[in-house]
Amino acid sequence: MDPAPSGPLTFSPVPPASRIHTYLRISLTERCNLRCTYCMPDEGVALTPTPQLLTSREIMRLARIFVEAGVTKIRLTGGEPTLRRDITDLIRQLSSLRPMGLRSVAITSNGIVLARQLPELKEAGLTAVNISLDTLRGERFEQLARRPGHKRVLESIRTAVGLGYDPVKVNVVVMRGVNDDEVADFAALTRDQPINVRFIEYMPFDGNVWSDSKMVPYRELISRIQAAFPYTPLERLDDPAGEVAKNFRLWGHRGSVSFITSMTQHFCSDCNRLRLLADGNLKVCLFGAAEVSLRDAMRGGASDDDLRAIITAAVGRKRAAHAGMFELAASANRPMITIGG
Repeated sequence: MDPAPSGPLTFSPVPPASRIHTYLRISLTERCNLRCTYCMPDEGVALTPTPQLLTSREIMRLARIFVEAGVTKIRLTGGEPTLRRDITDLIRQLSSLRPMGLRSVAITSNGIVLARQLPELKEAGLTAVNISLDTLRGERFEQLARRPGHKRVLESIRTAVGLGYDPVKVNVVVMRGVNDDEVADFAALTRDQPINVRFIEYMPFDGNVWSDSKMVPYRELISRIQAAFPYTPLERLDDPAGEVAKNFRLWGHRGSVSFITSMTQHFCSDCNRLRLLADGNLKVCLFGAAEVSLRDAMRGGASDDDLRAIITAAVGRKRAAHAGMFELAASANRPMITIGG
């Protein structure tokens, strides 16, 4: 393996698109134990054959290269990342990159099996937890997820809180006429618990039958929450650099609420994210169709310097901003389940 470079690297190109990319999302698998309507097409997806997925050794090689280049946060996604059998060992190996500058190893999970795994994941070095939950109603959960498991997800949230994760982030994709009547109920979760509810504007991906009529703009969500808590002001919080969400707290509440405004107010100029998909493709923009295979490069004998050059070139082609919502809806992209968010 090539020696570590003598100085800091950057995968950020020259201005005007000079965003510093410090956040890498790694999709560990395309498999999932749910079938959420906004994530997976009705007909399902053709999964990448296992031999074509990244091995643990390949993931760690690329993770090291990214951390050497300035990545300080890695988030594990899927599919459902807890379905990967070696996830605990992967987290432990990723945590070993801390002396090189890695500060956070996080996970985004649907929570179905997370509760029983979380204690050992934390012991291995997991620093942050996002759990996806689009409804607080059991019957509605099965309609949205096309599978049972609502109580298990709630148990995972309680387990994460009990283990001291602060905040425990709960991701809610809001869809008009589907679950938008629960916005105030989700906000109420933040009253006494260290929970950050993250309301996500409904986004178009292949097969999820997106329409703008189902997308609830974040300003409307803010108005609904304030109307539901008329005597509890919604206070604006600071947004850390690279943060995709607009952050608020209901006065006196322990937790917070956030709004991810991909459709109505993009945050491209501050985007610090790169995505490594389970099949080894690098995706520099969630909504961009352009991808480059790091797996093929590695298996073709590429050196670490070769990989750095490929990554740098891909980031250099990253657009200053993604298209508008209607252009995105008409553009080809992967289903969300094969991207990893």
